[in-house]
Amino acid sequence: MRTLVLGGIRSGKSALAEDLVRESGPAVRYVATASLPPTGDPDFAARIDAHRSRRPSAWSVVEDDEVAAVLRDDPDSVTLVDDLGNWVSSHLDRLGAWENPDVDLTDHIADLAAAVAAHRGDLVLVSPEVGLSLVASVPSGRRFQDDLGRVNTAVAAVCDRVLLVVAGRVLELDDPGLVEHRAPVAREVTPAPVAAPVPAAAPVEADAVPTTAPTAAPTRPLTPSTGAHSGAPDEFDVVASPDADVAESARARQRSLTKPEGSLGRLEELSIWAASCQGVCPPAPFADPVVVVFAGDHGVARAGVSAYPPEVTAQMVANIAAGGAAVSVLAQRMGARVIVEDIAVDADTDPTLAGHKVCRGSGDLRVEDALTADQARTALAAGRAIADDLIDSGVDLLIAGDLGIGNTTPAAVLVGTLTGTEPVVVVGRGTGIDDHGWIRKTAAIRDGMRRARKVSRSPVDLLAAVAGADIAAMAGFLAQAALRRTPVILDGVVVTAAALVAEDLAPGATRWWLAGHRSAEPAHAIALRQLDLEPVVEFGMRLGEGSGALTALPILQAAVATLASMATFDDAGVSTRDEVDATEPV
Repeated sequence: MRTLVLGGIRSGKSALAEDLVRESGPAVRYVATASLPPTGDPDFAARIDAHRSRRPSAWSVVEDDEVAAVLRDDPDSVTLVDDLGNWVSSHLDRLGAWENPDVDLTDHIADLAAAVAAHRGDLVLVSPEVGLSLVASVPSGRRFQDDLGRVNTAVAAVCDRVLLVVAGRVLELDDPGLVEHRAPVAREVTPAPVAAPVPAAAPVEADAVPTTAPTAAPTRPLTPSTGAHSGAPDEFDVVASPDADVAESARARQRSLTKPEGSLGRLEELSIWAASCQGVCPPAPFADPVVVVFAGDHGVARAGVSAYPPEVTAQMVANIAAGGAAVSVLAQRMGARVIVEDIAVDADTDPTLAGHKVCRGSGDLRVEDALTADQARTALAAGRAIADDLIDSGVDLLIAGDLGIGNTTPAAVLVGTLTGTEPVVVVGRGTGIDDHGWIRKTAAIRDGMRRARKVSRSPVDLLAAVAGADIAAMAGFLAQAALRRTPVILDGVVVTAAALVAEDLAPGATRWWLAGHRSAEPAHAIALRQLDLEPVVEFGMRLGEGSGALTALPILQAAVATLASMATFDDAGVSTRDEVDATEPV
């Protein structure tokens, strides 16, 4: 759960944030961004000391304003960052930007938001709300307000909830996803008693709080909860993490197995992940893995961005159904089933494969929307329904695959837009285009990203603008699988592009996904880095269909088998290293 706590001077927002992270247990990392100015400031120093005195001794404290780097150092820890106002001030200082309007914090803000979005542990961030703190009406003050507003907006966009502390009361701000269609609404969470007023002090940009913490905390827990999704296909409940207690039991079992600790390398990590997803240690082998290949055509394919004509999509749908494709052969060898879903193929396919068909093809993302908003929502709902049907039937592991001529172009547009990467960096060779095709594809990605940037904050609008129904369905599928606590192996760049959107739709979904491989497409590595996923294999594959994910499946099964079936030191009567050390003379 990622939470942004906003408020004015002496609102008690820091004390509220401290109460929130206490709910996650005693192991808390406190990131303090404030530092005493070189010229000295007795009042500010007293406020810093007050903050320090409230922190439990068990908390680890990091005094550093490089928040993005600190978050990436330990993305699984329970973390409190206090506060983002100091982050703005320190960056304006460092860059000499107070009086220089040409210095832009956009890249720094985007990097901060990306680090927040990638954080897997519970995270609470404190920030002054623009307008609720006293800031001098001078150019530097206006600069601070402008940049703080941008920071708050960017961070709020990747948080699961935003709390506002006003006049001793805590309000949860409503989801801004449809702000253009309705006025913002605030929902009261819980009144938070605040300490008695303290004498006013010189205004500063750092947060200041009463020296006595509130005696009541919001009743809504920081730990995510789960539940059935609402009627809207783009609305998801909070995604619960895989079972942390089981993960710890799996780590303890790994230490007890007849081998040096860590000697199985990544297999040990995979086994712990599998156990935590299954909620039991030792885990069971995955008994019914299923590959779902989402097929669709894309209007941009007519622009010469692929080495193959669009007609190949429908032909390959029939080939997969007949068992002749790479995914079919690999699945048979790996003990998995394959289902191909015609979501948006621009042809008539076997009716048994088109039960969730949304449309035939999509618009040319260079010059028009790929889908209408209704089609995007229908595709999301289709992906969710496919996931539900399979999970309800007993499937215990899902693999997402893609099929569609030209589909790496919208995938690259999504990756470039959501990671802030230039078109020339995300473009790849796809099906094997030549240099002229590469130039055409780069131009198409550039034009698509120009249109996508305007709607990048709204997952549905972004999918409608540049994705296509097959990618939208994949996003719904991946998010719903996580909501249903079912692990997924991701395939290549197209699936991972959909995963970026799915994580925006259902924050926390990433923890239920395993990156099967890293493909040869440049955008894939960028997307995996954004999701903080490390691939299992890297064989230079770029086929799609789920082929790379299937290649990783036996490795995952092997990891599960070692954790479940290896003997422990006690079972085998083998001495541990500690026992051997204890018998040696001192």
